[in-house]
Amino acid sequence: MIDINLIRTNKELVKENIRKKFQDEKLPLVDKVEELDKKSRELKLEGDNLRQSRNTLSAQIGALMKEKKIEEAEKIKELVRKNNERIEQIDKEEEVLTEKIRKLMLVIPNIIDKSVHIGKDDSENVELKKFGKPTLPNFEIPHHADILESINGLDKDSAGRTSGNGFYYLLGDAARLETAMINFARDYMIEKGFTYCIPPFMIRASVVDGVMSFAEMNAMMYKIEGEDLYLIGTSEHSMIGKFKGQLLKESELPIKMTSYSPCFRKEVGSHGIEERGVYRVHQFEKEEMIVICKPEDSMKWYEKMWEYTVEICQSLNIPCRTLECCSGDLADLKVKSCDVEAWSPRQQKYFEVGSCSNLSDAQARRLGIRAKGEKGSYYLHTLNNTVLASPRILIAFLENNLQADGSINIPKALQPYLKGQEKIIPKK
Repeated sequence: MIDINLIRTNKELVKENIRKKFQDEKLPLVDKVEELDKKSRELKLEGDNLRQSRNTLSAQIGALMKEKKIEEAEKIKELVRKNNERIEQIDKEEEVLTEKIRKLMLVIPNIIDKSVHIGKDDSENVELKKFGKPTLPNFEIPHHADILESINGLDKDSAGRTSGNGFYYLLGDAARLETAMINFARDYMIEKGFTYCIPPFMIRASVVDGVMSFAEMNAMMYKIEGEDLYLIGTSEHSMIGKFKGQLLKESELPIKMTSYSPCFRKEVGSHGIEERGVYRVHQFEKEEMIVICKPEDSMKWYEKMWEYTVEICQSLNIPCRTLECCSGDLADLKVKSCDVEAWSPRQQKYFEVGSCSNLSDAQARRLGIRAKGEKGSYYLHTLNNTVLASPRILIAFLENNLQADGSINIPKALQPYLKGQEKIIPKK
């Protein structure tokens, strides 16, 4: 959510930002907010004047009563009564206007960073840099579901019976491998100075409302029937929500946290749920990171955070690249975002395994997360980034570490988490 002062002082900037995101249908919202805000401020001024008048009149009543001027005092009491009625009416009108403005402001997108490439959709995202050399083995790489089957690592049929399409069982070495990668990512982030956290896996609507747009919520999140709770689609929502309504000390900044959680997503859209494999599913596991910092530090942290994911991919022998999200592909709360994509030797192309985002003060304004400085309180900036998300990173790992004989190499960084195991040998 942007600062309403931007609409008051530079609404053309807000409109131009909407155009850059190719959301022209939202342009009238800016004028509507301006109109409602003007009316709200006029009502506030009227209410303040009436309160001041009431205080003056109340003092006069006291003086007249002392002088036994009962009739004059009663006339002024009637004026005070009418003032009170109007003040009560103004308060109700202001409350309605405030809620209308808030709902509109939640839909108006955040101001994107000047460095963001202007483009309509993800087809116009821009490659930034490649890391590691993409492998082109001289043998055929099977589908990841076949690799998992060769080590007795995947059972989707049973999951279909227990839970339906979009769920799976990971078994044996496959399950151990996924857990090893998540534990490696956890320890890597702890070494970088992040506080490890296992957050709540359900959050209230007020937190959901604070961290994402309505469209994202409806497409992603499962609601618990009959309760004010949603299953998390990603753990940064719980971690950012932890600071809802808090006034933090500058000495505590930056706040750096990394978390483990299962994640649950509807995956509504044209892509659907895969019948085969585990690339797009309803449930997965993830190690996540967030930073809450001063506004002037957020871009510095943005650059650091995606670099951590790249370093982890390199430790796992996974070539990757960074891809900047263009303006039309940015979610409304984000000012800048990039995807980390892993190389798929089977498909001979890159695919997304993580995303790093700077949301400036958008989430902080929605949730009321501030810090107190020398010049008063101010809203903080929030950032999030995928450290490692499985099963997508598992797919990339299997394809890039598969050998011609069907065995899977275990990189040195991961061996301590698998009791020194250097290979996974196929059972089929």
